[in-house]
Amino acid sequence: MTPSSDSPDAPRADAVRVPGDKSIAHRVLMLAALARGRSRLHNVPTGLDVLSTQRVLRALGISIAADGDALVVEGRAGTFLAPAGPIDCGNSGTTIRLMSGLLATRPLTVTLDGDASLRRRPMRRVADPLAAFGARLTLSPGGTAPLTIAGNGSAAAVELVVAVPSAQVKSAMLLAGLGARGRTRLRGELATRDHTERLLRAFGVRCEYEGEALVVDGPAALHPIDFTVPGDISSAAFLLAAAAAVPGAQVAIDDVGLNPTRTAFLEVLRRFGAEVSVTQTDAGAEPRGRIVVRGAPLHAIAIDPWEVPGLIDELPLIGVLGAFADGTTRVRGAAELRIKESDRIETFAAAARALGVEVTTAPDGFSVRGPARLHAGTIETAGDHRIAMAFAVAGRAAGVPVALDDPDCVAVSFPGFASALEAVA
Repeated sequence: MTPSSDSPDAPRADAVRVPGDKSIAHRVLMLAALARGRSRLHNVPTGLDVLSTQRVLRALGISIAADGDALVVEGRAGTFLAPAGPIDCGNSGTTIRLMSGLLATRPLTVTLDGDASLRRRPMRRVADPLAAFGARLTLSPGGTAPLTIAGNGSAAAVELVVAVPSAQVKSAMLLAGLGARGRTRLRGELATRDHTERLLRAFGVRCEYEGEALVVDGPAALHPIDFTVPGDISSAAFLLAAAAAVPGAQVAIDDVGLNPTRTAFLEVLRRFGAEVSVTQTDAGAEPRGRIVVRGAPLHAIAIDPWEVPGLIDELPLIGVLGAFADGTTRVRGAAELRIKESDRIETFAAAARALGVEVTTAPDGFSVRGPARLHAGTIETAGDHRIAMAFAVAGRAAGVPVALDDPDCVAVSFPGFASALEAVA
């Protein structure tokens, strides 16, 4: 990678864009389906996870059609058609968990399933609290998909404690509350991504805090919107890390989401020692702007348990940066990594060791000793897109060939990632 001599704030003709934010795209598609009328959604990503959400909605009778650069969603005001059979959610945990909440208070029975990876992911964390709405949710004996939801179309609002710090769990409860009579109140682990709350307000739904409780009123009437999905900061993180790891290298990313519940990785880059510049250009429902990162000599950092919810998708990438940093980088409080698309603690550790990096694992995290002298190697990705991208970054930054056993898995979130990585200079 060739270092750049530009200053972090200098305009760059070769600034890159990343796919639309899939966390936002899942939610805006679902809420548009609940609205009464036609929503136009721009910059919807084409990754496989978001296509899974579209497939589920279409199977429930929702029309989603391309019109130029937009997707047009014909909302049916919360009325869905019974599907012909089980609906495939692919590899998308967001799809199956959020759709479970949406369907829990609708009067139909739906079975949601997925691929082998999705069938290993825990679903009781969503299914158990949704039962409070009177829905009947049936899981496999292991508490995983396939998941059958017999929704309660006459559900009353409830008060729930969100016991897991997960935006998916919180969002499933909010989506269920939209179809229940009265005011649903959530307490507990609420300090996670707030895309659902922001988008509900954009669709005209009151979703606010009353004291320590997050409340939503139902049955809610959503109005259609015209909305542009900002660039995905979780995808951008891989390009930003590729620049951060090489002193003098630089990348600029335009029109990327700057939701404050998603920008913790930028502060992590600063703690490692990289130069980071952020310019907000739009302060709408989901703020967006430009991020510029310039690489510098890195020093090790520690990620504490309280930071993990805001960095859960970036933790393997933080481990890769630790291989370029002076000292031992530690991540703790991240047991959740063991139940993602793969066991990301062990998958990360095995991949790092294959390139010559010293890694120690723990039940809830890992430690990486740097700076390491990386060598060429082949990475077993376990079909996990974030592992694949993290180690593509490692190879690019170290200047060594890294072969991925399943490079196509990147298409889950970032089609075109390889060419975007080449733009880091």
